[in-house]
Amino acid sequence: VQLQASGGGLVQPGGSLRLSCAASGNIFSINAMSWYRQFPGQQRELVASFPATGNIKYADSVKGRFTISGDNAKKTVDLQMSDLKPEDTAVYYCLVDALVGTTYSDSYYEPYWGQGTQVTVSS
Repeated sequence: VQLQASGGGLVQPGGSLRLSCAASGNIFSINAMSWYRQFPGQQRELVASFPATGNIKYADSVKGRFTISGDNAKKTVDLQMSDLKPEDTAVYYCLVDALVGTTYSDSYYEPYWGQGTQVTVSS
């Protein structure tokens, strides 16, 4: 299973960016797709989560500004980021919790991380 993330870059405060992540490989189904971010010297923190069932979750710091959307069939998850602030500057990672295995009867859930993509908000 491989994840390919894209869409990071440099943007001015108040601007917008869209991150995309696509999973490929032998995946039976997806339990959840999420975006995390990591500030220098800190652990990764959840930004938004898109579960196969249940409610979408957002970190309080991004509510009303970020929107996560996903397509479990296409195995893609996007993060639309608006009204970006300098404190949003971080490396962003997608995470896919996927059902994998040689056969469906032997399948199991495994988390997969995409490569990080840098988001820099600065004037």
